[in-house]
Amino acid sequence: MIAAWNSVLAGLPVLLAQLAATTGIFFLGLIIYFSLTPYRELQLLRQNNIAAAIVLVGEMLALAVPLGAMLAHSVSVPDILLWGIVTIILQLIAAAAVAVVLRQLPAAIERGDVAPALVLAAAQLSAGILNAAAMSG
Repeated sequence: MIAAWNSVLAGLPVLLAQLAATTGIFFLGLIIYFSLTPYRELQLLRQNNIAAAIVLVGEMLALAVPLGAMLAHSVSVPDILLWGIVTIILQLIAAAAVAVVLRQLPAAIERGDVAPALVLAAAQLSAGILNAAAMSG
């Protein structure tokens, strides 16, 4: 039992540092996403806009899935930071690709149209799952 406790004490600082780095990357990704979208998600959420909520949930999951996979396979905090930035870039590209296909997407989200929001969220999550698999392999 003492050996297990010593193992926890030795590994806890590494776990906390890696978790903090990953959480920071997650919130950085959300901040960048918020700053690049033409609509204001938080304002729309306060107005009970379901489409904005769907898109935000999609983005959060699309960031969390590959970041979680990356965290599971990382060896250091710099490794996390590097691959975390790659994750953010890939997710932004996925969102931009859907926005090109669905040109009226910002207006649809602001109106609260659910169908385009679901398509964007699905595209974000699909890209996140594929990114996670690619980074895990």
